[in-house]
Amino acid sequence: MGRIPKTKSRGGAWLKLALIFLLTALLLFGMAVCSTLIGGISVSLADIFKGIFLEYDRDVAIVVELRFPRIFVSVLGGAAMAVSGVLLQAVMRNPLADPGILGISSGSAFFAVLAAALLPALSFLAPVFSFLGGMLAFVIVSALSMKGGMRSTRLILIGLAVSTFFSALSTAFGQLTGGSSYAQSIVDGIIRSKTWEDVAVMAAFVAAGGALCVFCVKRCNILALSDRLAGNIGIDVSRTRLAVSSVAVLLSAASTAIVGAVSFLGLIVPHIARLLVGNDHKKLIPYSALAGALFFLAADTFGRWIAYPYEISASILMAVVGGPLFIVLLLRSKKYV
Repeated sequence: MGRIPKTKSRGGAWLKLALIFLLTALLLFGMAVCSTLIGGISVSLADIFKGIFLEYDRDVAIVVELRFPRIFVSVLGGAAMAVSGVLLQAVMRNPLADPGILGISSGSAFFAVLAAALLPALSFLAPVFSFLGGMLAFVIVSALSMKGGMRSTRLILIGLAVSTFFSALSTAFGQLTGGSSYAQSIVDGIIRSKTWEDVAVMAAFVAAGGALCVFCVKRCNILALSDRLAGNIGIDVSRTRLAVSSVAVLLSAASTAIVGAVSFLGLIVPHIARLLVGNDHKKLIPYSALAGALFFLAADTFGRWIAYPYEISASILMAVVGGPLFIVLLLRSKKYV
């Protein structure tokens, strides 16, 4: 008799989880439709369908060649950045960890800008150079924070300093090289004029990072508890932390190389995701990817709509929302000081 309520409770929990995933997926689809229809040229869904399958005209070409790639890079970039935040918060056991706050995004952006200026023929390898820059920033922050520990506010302060340093280098280098459109888009997080080539490159690296996340789930659940527990069951804590952090940097770099440096997305989404699906990374990672895609696409769509015909970049909107939340989390996390 006692087992029946437990089974029902478990079934109800899975139903609730499925509904949360489904609702978020539907919101993402609806946002993609809105993003498709917003722009200087008004095109209906019927016109788009007709243009793709029957008569391909100029208006449909604008949607297919400009709006669709923008939607895809927003979805991929948002998902990658959110999952990166989840992984970093798990291995560091710090609720304030975020690729932007820790300087990873800025380091990635600087190396991407540097590679684009010095090796333009290898632009398709921008995520690789971006990854190297992100890892450099991560190593610097980790080394300088070692005395205070990964959970201390010292980590965050050093991360912000490193982020400012690399952001300044990116801006200065962009100005010295004539302020190229690519450099400007990476520094400012502007995602207009993205192409299907950008989508393909980004998808390849995000897919690689996503596949590696499968091996991170169990380790994240253990590392999020304590190093002692991980050591007791035979996990090499230092090596595992480096491996999971490398996956986080890869995802962040893949996003930064295409959509630019975006702060606070990797901070906001994991906290919201935990409220909805819990702390188990088996559920937290995929849901954060879905929610991150929704948040970033919504920010980009809102930025295109609110000030039309001008645009407010998604990175600015994320900073407007994420800045106050970061302060709240910092004030509430007294044990990390």
